[in-house]
Amino acid sequence: MGLIMLILIGTVPTAYALNHAVTPQQSQDFVAVSQQAAGVLDHYVSPDAVIGDARDEVTDYIRTKQFTPNTVLAMRQLIADIGNETALFGDLSRVPNDRVRNFRNDMYLTSEALRLLQAKGHAQFSGSDAAVLANYKKHVDLATRFIPIWVKVAVAMALGLGTMVGWKRIVVTVGEKIGKDHLTYAQGAAAEITAMFTIGAADYMGLPVSTTHVLSSGIAGTMTANHSGLQWGTVRNLIMAWVLTLPVAMMLSGFLFWAFRTMF
Repeated sequence: MGLIMLILIGTVPTAYALNHAVTPQQSQDFVAVSQQAAGVLDHYVSPDAVIGDARDEVTDYIRTKQFTPNTVLAMRQLIADIGNETALFGDLSRVPNDRVRNFRNDMYLTSEALRLLQAKGHAQFSGSDAAVLANYKKHVDLATRFIPIWVKVAVAMALGLGTMVGWKRIVVTVGEKIGKDHLTYAQGAAAEITAMFTIGAADYMGLPVSTTHVLSSGIAGTMTANHSGLQWGTVRNLIMAWVLTLPVAMMLSGFLFWAFRTMF
């Protein structure tokens, strides 16, 4: 779903860069929250702070992670500009097509900069001020980090149909080739419950995990606990796939980026 949204935002930014499902009332709430956030940051602006372009200043902060007295001033200016433009347009769906991409970029910059400020401890906000900024970030993310219902349905159907067509190879490998005995109902249930809790916990903590890796590891654990023994040829292939996936994908993507940048 994330990859599909990246493609949609990159190819049809006027339709998918901003969440058009945000209601006019929510847009007005965003204007009010923007004013509150700008007012909060105003209390933390250094008297010596001077900026040229607020967007460039915030971009540099996100790229370098280097906090300067100008950072808060730039963020306050950027947040105020976004709020004023939203009030001018009245609704996110009315943002002119030639402004959509920059509008989304500015909202993303403010959200990411606020996250860094809190994660790195670069600015010490009071409890009430931190709550105001967190509420502002929530409104920004609602407008920029969204997935339409049709994308969720399409992905679910694609996964379901793909499993219906290509189930046999997966089932045979998981059920017959990890352990020396065939997978039993109890072992399958134990592995699935383990996968459910592991993936759920990883999702809650924001950790990237592979469903396939978790499930196959769970099945290997049930085979070991049942003293059935493991088919080490299959296990070795799985481990090699885990080890090689990241570096190979990194090298391939890096090469493709270099090639496209050189050609275009």
